[in-house]
Amino acid sequence: MAIIPSTSRPPLRLFRFGALLAIVFLIAACGQSHHFRVQGYVEGEYVYVSSQLSGPLQTLNVYRGDQVQPGAPLFELDRTVEKAELDQAQAALTFSQQDLERQKKLSLTPGSASVRDLQLAQSQNDQDSRRLAQAEWNYNQKAQSAPQAGLVFDTLYRQGEWVDAGHPVVQLLPPQNIEVRTFVPETEIGLVHPGDPALVYVDGVSEPFKGTLRYIFPHAEYTPPVIYSNESRDKLVFMVEIDFPPETAIKLHPGQPVDVEFGR
Repeated sequence: MAIIPSTSRPPLRLFRFGALLAIVFLIAACGQSHHFRVQGYVEGEYVYVSSQLSGPLQTLNVYRGDQVQPGAPLFELDRTVEKAELDQAQAALTFSQQDLERQKKLSLTPGSASVRDLQLAQSQNDQDSRRLAQAEWNYNQKAQSAPQAGLVFDTLYRQGEWVDAGHPVVQLLPPQNIEVRTFVPETEIGLVHPGDPALVYVDGVSEPFKGTLRYIFPHAEYTPPVIYSNESRDKLVFMVEIDFPPETAIKLHPGQPVDVEFGR
């Protein structure tokens, strides 16, 4: 009778050690964070304040570098003509209102006033009301105030210069409109998501500014332009935008170069 030799089995202790070692390596790998740094620049989205009417710039209430609050007066164009039209419209409305009231009282007495006269008085009163509203709008358009708080980044006209309708006179930069734009390589874009934290480093400041990745542009760009191929994918980048709390944003300046660090 032939005896089949038994196959030797590794000791159970060796299996346990191997499993423990695999778990340790897995935990270490999961705990690793991937950080990378890219270059970018500070960008500002400006608010241009203009009048819908033209005229010479009579008063400029702000200067470049001023900080303004909502409702602060910015500038005023000459409104001599608009003031005269406003006064005339107010006087005409006062007269038509008085005439309308008189026609209403006469209509209460049979035979003293016709329905036609009352209708004409009402129509004239309505026209004068619309004329006054237009005159008030024209008058108010000649003086503009700050729509929101921000920095007076620039003034585009001097006192006495003619300003065409719709041409901005004051350029505002609200702090919430200051952001950082940078380009993330295609090989790294999958590692960042809207809402991720970002550290922004600027020259001359020891501590980084803390921002939040707000937006990833959906279209890729080439830098420099090349023909698309698998070999050129390392030149493919995506623009991303990072915003900051207003108290942080006011410390940044449009055009300023920065380094941006991402990582969880």
